[in-house]
Amino acid sequence: MTGLSSNWKQLSSRIQKPETKKPKKSKLHQNHVRNSTEKDKHLLRLKQNRVNCDGSVNAGPLEYVLWTTLGNNQINPKNFPTTDNNITKSKKDKRKDLGKIVAIDCEFVGVGPQDVSALARVTIVNFYGHVVMDEYVRPKGKVTDWRTNVSGIAPWHMKFAMDFDEAQSKVESILKDKILVGHALENDLDKLELSHPTSMIRDTSSFPPFRTISSGRTPRLKNLAKHFLNLDIQTGEHNPIEDARATMLLYRLQKNDFESHFKSIK
Repeated sequence: MTGLSSNWKQLSSRIQKPETKKPKKSKLHQNHVRNSTEKDKHLLRLKQNRVNCDGSVNAGPLEYVLWTTLGNNQINPKNFPTTDNNITKSKKDKRKDLGKIVAIDCEFVGVGPQDVSALARVTIVNFYGHVVMDEYVRPKGKVTDWRTNVSGIAPWHMKFAMDFDEAQSKVESILKDKILVGHALENDLDKLELSHPTSMIRDTSSFPPFRTISSGRTPRLKNLAKHFLNLDIQTGEHNPIEDARATMLLYRLQKNDFESHFKSIK
């Protein structure tokens, strides 16, 4: 009888507490988690400066050349490093002043039914490639195409974005009385709704020696970087920091000729 009672208790407990399987999470939920993780990783990459415990930085080829080449010293692409190189804290920090020469690059998204380009990110670096400004900007108009595969911009970036008027004002303040370097600058200035004195513009897309690689037509920045600097840029989503640094390096590569040319066409 005791054995029967014991068996009944075991059977009863199984009936009262059936094993339950955890419901499978929907694909939508799984995708949400995956996307959130990717966002967190991206944010981490944005915040990481590759700074070592002693304050030095593991600099990429563009950064290394811009940060270590003094003033107007001749830049030689043959001596460019191909991998990251360590930069001491003193060399990195002492060239952070805004200076008189800056480079700009912007990224755009499509707005409205006609998919018109609108500003969504603006980046400015100084003569040595240090980032002076790098801000996401809320586009003026409803976004119909984020152009993420080129612009690198996704809807969630807008949580960090500043209003257009604020970004415009900040850029205008930085550019005041500065020589402005960039590639196809008319596009950037147009979308920023700003003007800049022609005598203060140094555009790598209209510099005659650079146009020789495209039979006199407007060359792509990617091609200029490869041809004159032997550097690969824009291999995927565009990075405006990288692009701005590339234009500054191209300018510094032939700074004297740049100045002679643009002063001659005033």
